[in-house]
Amino acid sequence: MGDRSPKANQKKTTQKATKATSADQKKKQDVAAKAASSGKKK
Repeated sequence: MGDRSPKANQKKTTQKATKATSADQKKKQDVAAKAASSGKKK
């Protein structure tokens, strides 16, 4: 029950935030890659 300290909670929230941002970046990269590949095919 040691994760009631504010530091532990801060770590969890920052990890969640970084996971969300990395997921967003991946989505954007996928969209950009798809757009680039489809543009090259035409």
